[in-house]
Amino acid sequence: MTISLYSAAAPVFVQMLGALSRVLKKAEGYAAERKIDPSVYLNMRLCADMFPLTRQVQIACDHAKGATARLSGSENPKFEDTEATFAELQARIEKTLAFVKSVPADKIDGQEERPINISFPGMSLDFTGQDYLLHYALPNFYFHVTTAYAILRHAGVPLGKADYFGRT
Repeated sequence: MTISLYSAAAPVFVQMLGALSRVLKKAEGYAAERKIDPSVYLNMRLCADMFPLTRQVQIACDHAKGATARLSGSENPKFEDTEATFAELQARIEKTLAFVKSVPADKIDGQEERPINISFPGMSLDFTGQDYLLHYALPNFYFHVTTAYAILRHAGVPLGKADYFGRT
């Protein structure tokens, strides 16, 4: 049995971004219930040298839309990284979901050998489409979704594994 590149990408992004959205809603409700300024959670980090919650959500969205765009040969939507509220993070997730859902399977399937280059200052990485998705985009996406979840769980937001997977 084989799995398509699209099946390994889009449904995963949709499920996990939906779960992240619901986790953020729970955190926002918990903050309101406890009369905690939402910025406490939005600016929280697991440790000093890690990005705060807002940046974790932004980067998770960037990996989902970036992978979808690169694999499909589409233009990668540019989002400003200015979100400072739960509502703004929700809007970013919704824009990301809308983009991922707008790309049809036939634009991604068959792109396993598509050359993909990721460039950073002083560094360039070359992949095939399949290697990019499986060994770069998905691990990075999961890292940032997991870190966002862990920040909120560490802050005392009542979350469980089912919340992480979007099963609640």
